Amino acid sequence: MRIANMHAAKSQLSNLIEAALNGEEVIIARNGTPVVRLEPVRPVASGKTPYEQLAGLYRGRIVERNPDWWKSDQTLDALFNDGPLFPPEAET
Repeated sequence: MRIANMHAAKSQLSNLIEAALNGEEVIIARNGTPVVRLEPVRPVASGKTPYEQLAGLYRGRIVERNPDWWKSDQTLDALFNDGPLFPPEAET
């Protein structure tokens, strides 16, 4: 087991990460009190890391009912574009 204080951990982070990846237990301490344990992120049975699993969590569950929801309505367009705030420009 390797224990490193905060200052040593800041300056030797890559060495500590390599030790953790090689299976060594790495503890980071603050004022001599252990506060954090470094351990590698292990892929789960699907071969994906936990982050990769979360990234696709809702894949296939969200269904878009109306693909044209974002298209403008002519009546609504007329209210905004030709209404009192934006009157139609006078043709000259």
